[in-house]
Amino acid sequence: MPKAQPSTKTGAAGGERIQKLLARAGLGSRREIERWIEEGRLTVNNNPVQPGYHLKPGDHLQINGRVVKWEKYAEQPTRVLVYHKPVGELVTRRDPEGRPVIFTQLPRLPVGRWIAVGRLDINTSGMILVTNNGELANRLMHPSRQVEREYAVRILGEVDEAMMERLRVGVELEDGPAHFDEVRFYAGEGANKWFYVTVKQGRNRLVRRLWESQGVKVSRLIRVRYGDVVLPERVRTHSFYELEPKELQALMDFVEL
Repeated sequence: MPKAQPSTKTGAAGGERIQKLLARAGLGSRREIERWIEEGRLTVNNNPVQPGYHLKPGDHLQINGRVVKWEKYAEQPTRVLVYHKPVGELVTRRDPEGRPVIFTQLPRLPVGRWIAVGRLDINTSGMILVTNNGELANRLMHPSRQVEREYAVRILGEVDEAMMERLRVGVELEDGPAHFDEVRFYAGEGANKWFYVTVKQGRNRLVRRLWESQGVKVSRLIRVRYGDVVLPERVRTHSFYELEPKELQALMDFVEL
């Protein structure tokens, strides 16, 4: 009599839903993982699985034939750091040119890995949210969430109310129309003035390109807020602050996790 195979149908008892666990591990969003399952790229115990399958101790998981040690992600409390990136650091795991990267500045995790919520280019400083929860990161970055990013910007050049209004209404960039959701003067005299601007898109160099479309130059750019999370003044460059339980719960509630 053939040996019975473990069930790989949706709703198998016990354990945690496969797309939830793998999304939290940062392997992809839940939708991406569901698509991989539909394409037959995931197997458990050498059998194709369905979305919603609950991984159980002893399950042998493979993605595209490659073994995934999923157990280390099964019981992992969510952590979120607010890291203050300086100019000159890259938001990447490694750089072929040997330039400094943010991940070498973060504490080592016993399991899993840190995932950056969005990016900042090498010449931009300020806050980067990092988390060990891939699903949280995906939700914070997804365009449908329209999460605000606020920046302090030092501008070299003349800025008048008409220019600020154009930037609020929208201008045409090479990759489509864009605008600031808010732009306000902060301080400064002469050629250099500081403004605060808010955007809800994560497009590459968006803040710089919007200002440059008006013939002025961004001489300094600092991200000070992502969603409701603000960069604390006490957190200096190269250092970080970990969200406390109440702050973390508020962030999870914000993205409906």
